[in-house]
Amino acid sequence: MKSRLRVGLLFGGRSAEHEISLASARAVFEAVDRARYDVVLIRIDRNGYWHYESSPDCFRGTAREDTGSNPVFLLPSEGAGRVFFSDDQAAERLERRLDVVFPVLHGTYGEDGTVQGLLRMVNLPFVGADVLGSAVGMDKDITKRLLKEAGYPVGNFRVLHAHDPDVISFDGLVAELDLPFFLKPANTGSSVGISKVRRRAEFGEALENAFRFDYKVLAEEFIPGRELVCAVIGNENPLPSILGEISTQHDFYSYEAKYLDDEATTLTVPANIPRDVSDRLCALSVDVYRTLCCEGMARVDWFLEDGGTPYVNEINTIPGFTRHSMFPMLWRHMGVGFPELVDRLIGYAFERHARDSKLRKRR
Repeated sequence: MKSRLRVGLLFGGRSAEHEISLASARAVFEAVDRARYDVVLIRIDRNGYWHYESSPDCFRGTAREDTGSNPVFLLPSEGAGRVFFSDDQAAERLERRLDVVFPVLHGTYGEDGTVQGLLRMVNLPFVGADVLGSAVGMDKDITKRLLKEAGYPVGNFRVLHAHDPDVISFDGLVAELDLPFFLKPANTGSSVGISKVRRRAEFGEALENAFRFDYKVLAEEFIPGRELVCAVIGNENPLPSILGEISTQHDFYSYEAKYLDDEATTLTVPANIPRDVSDRLCALSVDVYRTLCCEGMARVDWFLEDGGTPYVNEINTIPGFTRHSMFPMLWRHMGVGFPELVDRLIGYAFERHARDSKLRKRR
């Protein structure tokens, strides 16, 4: 009997999206085909410490956050990577090899290339974008600059820096972007730290809120229209899903609308738009994915202006996997169930690792 592959499920993390990571990781854990994979749970707590977990109870967010609780250590290896952990019930340090890692870490210190670089250093295949694609996709400023340079339609935006407050002017932003406009941290996801500014009285608090999460903030024009999403998977030959639409009773698709108010948001799959428009946006999503050096998986978000012009909003290289999330929902409507989707993503990780292993490391 062929032995099961050992998957390290990496979740939690230091970002403001810690809770979303727990929910996404639980969904992935429940979807993994146990006949093919043995799952090793590795939780990163809010302080950045890594812990081996023996029970899915860890997804509840009540696990201990201290350095002495089942610490995990990664070491490089010519073959499969090695992970060491200390079990509270065991006197000795234990070793388990991992075949692949599935990072389900949203936001900074997980989706931004930091963990991806570490996993490369220890020679472990991992699901999702590589270091460059992760870093580019995380920073919305860099994302928009690259897409704009490549000729994709991007809404007007300004970049604001905490170290240069004297150039931040409400009147200047209104002159460029009109009202309302959005303020958002450049390096967060899940709508954390985002505010819609409709009047001068809201500006100061919105700016302060955004700067709580990043030293770089984007001011973006408001684009009236529809919010559409496309899920893309694959490496050299990526595949798009069908298009989905997000609509909400909230003023915009905020953190509360995404995760705290089930009744306020409607996810429509497929999106009720003309077939030619849908096909075009799906094809463009693949082009955006390639332009931003993505591999494995990503979700590309669009605004379709009332006049019919599409604008790229952003890309998420580790999209949500919760019951509220569009990424697995879009693929389910393509006939790809959650277990098969997880299986494909793991396959892409091995495919890339095998490709990269053929490159010469020495002269």
